[in-house]
Amino acid sequence: MSEVRDRFTVVKAEDDDVFENKATPDGSDVKKGILQDKEQRIPRSQSTVTFHLEENDDNDAPGKETTPLTDGMVLYEEDIVTKGTMSTLLKRSPTKVSFCEQVDEVEDTSKKKKLGTLFGVYLPTIQNIFGVLIFIRVTWIVGMAGTIEGFLIIFLCCCTTTLTSISMSAIATNGIVPAGGSYFMISRALGPEFGGAVGILFYLGFTVAGSMYVIGAIEILVTFIAPQISLFGDVTELSNALNNYRLFGTILLLLLFLICFIGVEFVAKFGPFSLFCVVFSIICIYIGIFVASPETSVQICFLGDRLLTLSSVSVDGVMMCTKNETGPIFNNYCSLNALNETVCDPYFLENNVTLRAGMPGLASGNFFKNIPHRYTEKGNLIGLSEPGNRERGEIIADLTSTFTVLLAIYFPSVTGIMTGSNMSGDLEDAQKSIPGGTLAAVLSTSAVYLSCVLFFAAGIEGDLLRDKLGESIGGGLVIAYTAWPTKWMVLIGSFLSTIGAGLQSINGAPRLLYAIANDNIIPFLRVFGRTRRGEPFLALVLTVAIAQAGVLVGNLDYVTPIITMFFLMCYLFVNLACALQTLLRSPSWRPRYRFYHWTLSLLGVGLCATLMVISSWYYALVAFAMAGGIYKYIEYKGAEKEWGDGIRGMAMSLARYSLLKVQQTPPHAKNWRPQIILLCKLDENLNPKYERMIHFASQLKAGKGLTLISCVLEGVFEERKDDVRQVKQNLQQTIDRIGVKGFKDVVVAKDRSIGCSHLVQTAGLGGLKPNTVLLGWPYSWKHGTNDKRFKPFIDTIQCVVAADMALLVFKGAKGFPTSSEKVKGTIDVWWIVQDGGLLVLLPYLLRQHKTWKNCKLRIFSVAQMSDNNIQMKKDLKAFMYKLRIEADIDVVDMQHSDISPDTYERTLQMEQRIEMMKKMKEASGADDTVVPDVTRKQSKEETKIDLDIQTNGDVLDTEEISQFNQYTFTPTTRGKAHTVEEIAENVNKNISEILVYGKEPPKSGNTEPDEKNVKRMHTAVKLNELIQMNSKGSQLVIVNLPPPPKASDGEIRSLQYMEFLEVLTEGIDRVLMVRGSGSEVITIYS
Repeated sequence: MSEVRDRFTVVKAEDDDVFENKATPDGSDVKKGILQDKEQRIPRSQSTVTFHLEENDDNDAPGKETTPLTDGMVLYEEDIVTKGTMSTLLKRSPTKVSFCEQVDEVEDTSKKKKLGTLFGVYLPTIQNIFGVLIFIRVTWIVGMAGTIEGFLIIFLCCCTTTLTSISMSAIATNGIVPAGGSYFMISRALGPEFGGAVGILFYLGFTVAGSMYVIGAIEILVTFIAPQISLFGDVTELSNALNNYRLFGTILLLLLFLICFIGVEFVAKFGPFSLFCVVFSIICIYIGIFVASPETSVQICFLGDRLLTLSSVSVDGVMMCTKNETGPIFNNYCSLNALNETVCDPYFLENNVTLRAGMPGLASGNFFKNIPHRYTEKGNLIGLSEPGNRERGEIIADLTSTFTVLLAIYFPSVTGIMTGSNMSGDLEDAQKSIPGGTLAAVLSTSAVYLSCVLFFAAGIEGDLLRDKLGESIGGGLVIAYTAWPTKWMVLIGSFLSTIGAGLQSINGAPRLLYAIANDNIIPFLRVFGRTRRGEPFLALVLTVAIAQAGVLVGNLDYVTPIITMFFLMCYLFVNLACALQTLLRSPSWRPRYRFYHWTLSLLGVGLCATLMVISSWYYALVAFAMAGGIYKYIEYKGAEKEWGDGIRGMAMSLARYSLLKVQQTPPHAKNWRPQIILLCKLDENLNPKYERMIHFASQLKAGKGLTLISCVLEGVFEERKDDVRQVKQNLQQTIDRIGVKGFKDVVVAKDRSIGCSHLVQTAGLGGLKPNTVLLGWPYSWKHGTNDKRFKPFIDTIQCVVAADMALLVFKGAKGFPTSSEKVKGTIDVWWIVQDGGLLVLLPYLLRQHKTWKNCKLRIFSVAQMSDNNIQMKKDLKAFMYKLRIEADIDVVDMQHSDISPDTYERTLQMEQRIEMMKKMKEASGADDTVVPDVTRKQSKEETKIDLDIQTNGDVLDTEEISQFNQYTFTPTTRGKAHTVEEIAENVNKNISEILVYGKEPPKSGNTEPDEKNVKRMHTAVKLNELIQMNSKGSQLVIVNLPPPPKASDGEIRSLQYMEFLEVLTEGIDRVLMVRGSGSEVITIYS
């Protein structure tokens, strides 16, 4: 190998020149006693010794053949062995990569065909929203409520689902929803207690919705399609109709049960057909409304303003809308008295009979006639306040209608918005498809519903709208008569689509109950977690039993308010979860969907609660009582589940109740936030020496964690109690001035290391106990032999690691921005080993603060020789996408694994300097003596060693010292010197003998560096080169802190560790070295 020579000049400094500032030719100030470049040195009159260093040949260098891993990353070897490299993490399936929980439901579906937004979310959601009510109740609601109030009813319902869809989109895109669909999403956002309560109500709503669809399908069949199949007489009689609904509904429900149990595939195949039926029917209705005219319209008969049934004005199937004595109307209103005289009802005599077009079209002028509401009490003529007589052929109301009653009846027609979240496992990109598809479906269906109100009000006669069962047109479905080209398009289409919707409910509800049972939060539901032939049979049986109870009610208008309560309760808690997560600003709350706001979620909460109360306050009380009972039951049984829910996150912000709540179980990764204890150093006035560390802690408070600013005073508490009081006052003033939301604490101990250990072990209470220690870098650690310059730092690191806490080492304090400043550039993360995600979470939290908001995040990962760089980069990008954190990704590798002579030389210099420090400490009796520093320079350049003698003093503890003193070299001493001057002579003599004349002094000790140290130095040097190459101009560099030495390793290993850190961070203005606690702090799951 080529000869490497470095030229040195050894100079002994005068006592009175210690750290005297000297001006350099470029105008900068340097300090004597600090290594200087040749161009900056001031000539002095000391005698010098010049020598050349000639390194050993490669063949003579110690070492053995090792793997690329140990050669390249020995500094992180312990972490790599125990935690693994980044490539190991990223090689796992993207849907399974997580720092925390293993979800059993997650399956690798990469080989399955994935669905996009249209077929995966949009169309299935439309199918579930368009239900039976649009066919059999919307016209009646418009007729009773009028144009304005009918529009308002539908508008309120659509606003509720729209706001809920926005909140649901935020929750659904805040991580992967692997299974369980909407229940998984709600329960993981609200916790096991609320999640279990809302999950049960959601299940009941889903099940009763099946009853609604069954009753609706039978109503269409028996009343409008084939009334002749009635087994209980005329279906226009309410009691006869209800009995038919119960009987045929039971038969249909049993048929659906058999299909769900035996032919599950049929359910999936029938869905698209059902969707086609409903969409085709709606298209036919729209066409019919636009082509309607008085000439082609169905005719209806009026006596005055009373609408008459078709059967009461027909003879042998022929309508006779006349007052003639031979007509049926005369017979209904006139009769013979005891004197055989004809007596007619006065209303008959005073009013004329008219025949009107029931659907005259949009140009008829009915829109303004239908604006007023016509709410009717039960038993009165529809639209009037007069009692009616069905025997005369008058159409009377079978239900008292009000604004709130109609709202409760209609609301189930806008449910079904969570279909997309239920299909998250089948979507190609769920975080993109769910928000877009769901909102598009909600807006599309809302547009259809709202336009239907206007079109029906404009094109259909008001009393015909109020004719719920279509008695005035012969028991026909009113909306079917608007269809083009024939009413059968809507009758058949609505019947089949309603059966399809009922099939989906009966098939989906058991799976929801199965998911709840498998979560094991409600003990008595565990039995429903069993399957038969791969299907949740027991859950299906229970679902059919509950649905049968709804079918036996028979009346659709009594079933729908129950569904309304259950779904409104579910939607209320979805909005509440989104609002809480947003307001609490949990670090895990990073939804990819951005168009949401907590005010919209709170508006959704208020709207849901209001609709519950005004639609049916007694049903609302029952729903709240059921939810409260289930909540207390789960809480009483002690659901041992920690899902990182928003309620748990809110509890951490409360007082006594919160402390007792959060200390029961360790915090979930989604609720993890940096609870910082800042170990602050004081100046001579007992003020914080580096206030910018406090600013930095404040900037990390985007995670809403706790900050505890702590100091250690050496001495006895009784003697320093006044100082303690002063320090607390100074700290509080600093906290108030900077605006930190935190606390202060001061500990008095005989030794700084002991005091820091006490703070780390005892600070905090319950769930508010600090989990992260922020520690400043000891800038003057190498400028003395007193181990107090570095020992407290090493001891504190060891204590933090033993306490399983995260550690942040803050270097370059004077260069960090204050909270009032704004920086622009990049934050570079060098992610070397798995650390639970702390390295990624910290820059995300920093960027939430205005100081770092304009900085761009870049993540560098170091690849080993065995890693595929391209695949590793691709996997890392996918992983960051799952984490919902935007960052530029790059994967760098060590250019070669050979250890360079330069690294070998640095290691030798380090070991000799440490040996020199040890001998000087022995010689000076552990006095605080400055260590002779020798800076490694380029070949043929002179370097001066200033040997500054200082005993029983304190070396200036400034950041600038370390900037000039990165690499040091202290040759091995020979013998035991009694003074510093004698040691300097031995240094010069040994250097001269070894390096100039090639003579090895007797008993000089080992002149070859330790092989392990060489490899550690190699890692530090190479990583520093990569960082300087890629991150030289970045605003902040965040890098893994190498594993510290153990307490049993001794002082020499600690000094070597400090040297490695110094080399690793050389030339970096702002650096944050991070070591995770071992627990996971970030997750890809919802």
